[in-house]
Amino acid sequence: MGALMVAAGLTVSTAALAASAEPAAPAPAPGSDRITNPVAEFAGIDKITGRIITFDVYIDETVQFGALQVTPRVCYSRPQNEEPKTDSFVEVDEITLDRKIRRIFTGWMFAESPGLNAVEHAVYDVWLKACKQKSDVPAPDAAKTDGAKPDTAQPNATAAPAAAEPEATEPPTTSTN
Repeated sequence: MGALMVAAGLTVSTAALAASAEPAAPAPAPGSDRITNPVAEFAGIDKITGRIITFDVYIDETVQFGALQVTPRVCYSRPQNEEPKTDSFVEVDEITLDRKIRRIFTGWMFAESPGLNAVEHAVYDVWLKACKQKSDVPAPDAAKTDGAKPDTAQPNATAAPAAAEPEATEPPTTSTN
């Protein structure tokens, strides 16, 4: 019986490999079984209130979470019978106190490693949870037929309580007459 030495120092019997009922399928080419999904699911935390919410965003649509605007450009996953690998190319903008939009993140997020490329903001953190084929949130095309303007959607009411959304208001002025 032959034996293979694996890098970690484990020994695997080649007879056990040869005796398997089905021959091993060849490894798929990188990206060959990649699934393109129309919806990215994110999680976000408001560090002030401690609330963590999840929200769905359609590809190329923008959802505002607090002072952040999250826009996924692509969202890929793999079939359920393969090792999980879910990634999304995301752009995140911050609406500053002087109402300017500032890009704070552009890059890939990986659901299996949420700490690797999550957006870490002073008040909000956002990370990718999953890529999905459908969502409970109406598709942008459905919103257009209703006459709604889908430019900047808010996360749905069940996922994002209004308390997590800061309001951009001017401070009250007092008269000293």
